[in-house]
Amino acid sequence: MACVLLFSRLLPFSHRLTRTSICLLSLFLSYLCYCALFPAYIIIQKSGDLTPSCQRVLADGAKRTLQKSVSCFFPLDAKLTSAESSQMKADQRHLSTQHNARNDTLSPPVGYVKFGIKRLPNAIIVGVKKGGTRAVLEFIRIHPDVRAAGTETHFFDRNYDRGPEWYRGLMPRTLDSQITMEKTPSYFVTKETPHRIAAMSRDTKLIVVVRDPVTRAISDYTQTLSKTPDLPSFQELAFRNQSLGIVDTSWNAIRIGLYAMHLENWLHYFPLAQIHFVSGERLITDPAGELARVQDFLGLKRIVTDKHFYFNRTKGFPCLKKPESSGSPRCLGKSKGRTHVQIDRDAIEQLRDFYRPYNVRFYEMVGHDFKWE
Repeated sequence: MACVLLFSRLLPFSHRLTRTSICLLSLFLSYLCYCALFPAYIIIQKSGDLTPSCQRVLADGAKRTLQKSVSCFFPLDAKLTSAESSQMKADQRHLSTQHNARNDTLSPPVGYVKFGIKRLPNAIIVGVKKGGTRAVLEFIRIHPDVRAAGTETHFFDRNYDRGPEWYRGLMPRTLDSQITMEKTPSYFVTKETPHRIAAMSRDTKLIVVVRDPVTRAISDYTQTLSKTPDLPSFQELAFRNQSLGIVDTSWNAIRIGLYAMHLENWLHYFPLAQIHFVSGERLITDPAGELARVQDFLGLKRIVTDKHFYFNRTKGFPCLKKPESSGSPRCLGKSKGRTHVQIDRDAIEQLRDFYRPYNVRFYEMVGHDFKWE
């Protein structure tokens, strides 16, 4: 109708135009009318050039083309199966997530498991048993740039034949800016472990939590006794001949405390600068100070500070203050902070005499006096 009106207005002047001009003018006016009646977005939707599409398989085997992008629309009478509806919602969530990820300048939340990849550890707490390794791990993992395996993997001492991909699978997902850690205290005293870790990476940072070897041995025995009530007495296991002061170094609780001997094995594969020693005693009296040194060693900003700790007098060691997302403070498990078995004073003095030369040698090797006297 619009085209007819336009032609009628132009009729008075038609005698002045050539036949060719009239044809061109008619085509131009027809194009204008077509554009007015059929908007461009409808043409684009039908052409399918700019919007991806998917096909819906019907019960009779026929296929119906459906729109797939978030901006697509469906006629009001269109009906989707529940599976198709779920898929469409999933696609929309996926595209929306991609869009947000591209446009959001903030880092993705660390706790979201879909972010990051599983990597072999950059740092390992390699020992020692009953020295305070669990406390160090729990305290350092407060740091947002540290992610750690929750359980002891025992890869380098018990499960090495499972291969590195099995080991990697036990690690948490991390971002490029984060450190992956694990802790297995038996590594420090296992002869094969140093060269196995070096074969994985000579750049791995190692943390050793050490403690007065006599106190450590008593703590070790106390833990074992809680699981095996019929265990022989501490003195029977610690001495071959107590009257002569002959200590049984084949007993693991005694052998672990020979720190200098074990460290010599590690220094064949790693420089001393790549091994950090945490004092188990200072970890109790000054957790923030020990964690500050751990953070420095790992190249981390000092985020874990004294504001994160309080001393639990019942347990006898520091606990973490209440996190904002929790309703109660967080202490280590019931197995931590046990009351030690009472040991004869003479036996303790004999063990101190036995360990003294090993301790002195250890102080000289690491350049620090831990004052275990």
